[in-house]
Amino acid sequence: MEEVDKILIHALKQVGTEVSEDTASVKHLTGELIVEAVARCIRVIDPGLGSPLPTSLPPGMSARFRVGTSLAQACQDIGYKGEIGYQTFLYSNEPEIRSLLMFLVEKLPRERAEASDQPTGKSVVLQRAVAAAIKAQLAVPWLPPNCRLPLHAETQSPVALHCFHAQPLSLPHCSKGPGKDPLREVQDYQREILPPVTAQPSHHASVVAYILEQHAAELSAAQEWDNEWNSQGLLSRLTPQEYRSRKLIRLRKRVEEQLHSAALPSAEGDFGPRSTSDLSDLLQAFRGSTPSDHILAKGSNFTHTQKFTFTQQPAAAVTGPSVPAGHQSESDVQLRQQEEQLSLQQQFQHLCSEFEELAADMKHMRVTNAQVLDELKQRELGNSENEEKMQLKKKTIDLLPDADNNLLKLQALVEASANRVVNLASQWEKHRAPLIDEHRRLKEICSNQDLESSRKLSEMKSLHDKIRVSTEEAKRKEEIYKQLVTELENLPQDASRSAYTQRILEIVNNIQKQKEEITKILSDTKELQKEINSLTGKLDRTFAVTDELVFKDAKKDESVRKSYKYLAALHENCNQLIQTIEDTGTILREIRDLEEQAMLMLPSVTSHQ
Repeated sequence: MEEVDKILIHALKQVGTEVSEDTASVKHLTGELIVEAVARCIRVIDPGLGSPLPTSLPPGMSARFRVGTSLAQACQDIGYKGEIGYQTFLYSNEPEIRSLLMFLVEKLPRERAEASDQPTGKSVVLQRAVAAAIKAQLAVPWLPPNCRLPLHAETQSPVALHCFHAQPLSLPHCSKGPGKDPLREVQDYQREILPPVTAQPSHHASVVAYILEQHAAELSAAQEWDNEWNSQGLLSRLTPQEYRSRKLIRLRKRVEEQLHSAALPSAEGDFGPRSTSDLSDLLQAFRGSTPSDHILAKGSNFTHTQKFTFTQQPAAAVTGPSVPAGHQSESDVQLRQQEEQLSLQQQFQHLCSEFEELAADMKHMRVTNAQVLDELKQRELGNSENEEKMQLKKKTIDLLPDADNNLLKLQALVEASANRVVNLASQWEKHRAPLIDEHRRLKEICSNQDLESSRKLSEMKSLHDKIRVSTEEAKRKEEIYKQLVTELENLPQDASRSAYTQRILEIVNNIQKQKEEITKILSDTKELQKEINSLTGKLDRTFAVTDELVFKDAKKDESVRKSYKYLAALHENCNQLIQTIEDTGTILREIRDLEEQAMLMLPSVTSHQ
């Protein structure tokens, strides 16, 4: 074990662990050195996993538990199968630490093992630490600036950024199917006038973002249409074109009704049925902010015209009989109607423009409201954090006059919490052991059941294969039997018995000769196998003796240590070469067997043909 410990300590020094020269065994390693050695080995094995691991134990007991747990989890992540936990580092056991360090040293990269023979210094250790830090930074994924933590903000410097605003793109869509061919003018516009997609955005760097935004919008619209068609369109028993046209007509009618209801006097709006749509709520909100006598007074001549018409009708009815009917010609009536129609159209257009302006203002107000709410939430969070800090500082200031007694109380609380944590850890270990045993037992039962089921499944498959092969063999033999019966019927009946007897005797003599040759080949094979076994045993004994001699010298001489490594590699390569030769012989035998089977099957195939 002393030689093993020396090799382990030498390897730990190579990875940067500050082990003193007096340390000659694993049992002399302190908890600080064990944590540092494990953390540095994990950093060399997997820089991304080992970079956040600390190389020293903090003073607090709870922080020590967290460090031990994180180191144990990292060792399990890189493949350590032994029992490990925070107790391995806080309450170290020599065999457990030795097995863990042996696993970590074996996991070190080969370049590190080869470089262990070279002299090291502070500069080499610094270069390795810089390389490990760079690898760890390269392993960190890129995050947008708004999602970066302080660590990412330091390692990932922001580049030139600009605010992104989605800009609609004009893309030529290919539509196939009857009745969907685009117009010739549209094709000419898309081919000659429409700029390419890369030239349409205002920022060239956001071309991909604009395309993704356009694709997301089209995809969401297609999904909404599919959902609406599957839920409502299919029930209407209409074609998609008819359903779309009917929906467009309903939408236009609804907008006209909302505009008409918004233009009516307030009395009708107060006593009539109130719509619950968003458009009516929007219009009613703007109507409610003004007096009832001045609804839509700004630029809304349609309301004044209605009021004037409805209020002037009684007066006209009173004064109507006094005007002679002959003075009103049809041309004057038509002219007055045209003028009224033009004025109504202008009022309607003005109303539409005002409605669009109001909708844009509402959208802007919603965005502004959302921004204000977000800013308010952020400020509330900042205020809560500041209040917590203020409360903490206030409590600290209150404790300053009696600092000594408070420190003693705080130390007592820390020790009590540490003892409680240790007690809880021991209780957890008591509960954990039977649970682990039960888990292992159940896992073993499941594995046995899996093996049994896989074995039965393989047996069923093999039985099915055998049944299929047997069926095919029976069919083939039945065909051969029919062929032999026909050949027997075609053979002449006056064949001599002596000729068949002579042929049978010749076959028997050939079989005896083949048996003698087979016996001779088997005896030669046994002798060769014995010789191979004796040579193999001799080779193993020779390697064992050589290994022992070289290992003794490797303790004293560095060059002999390299020779010992080369000897082990040579032995492993020789074993692989022997295994390859045996596999080659097996494959050659299988090839010969398959060729013989093919030669045997060839006459039967030709006879069937």
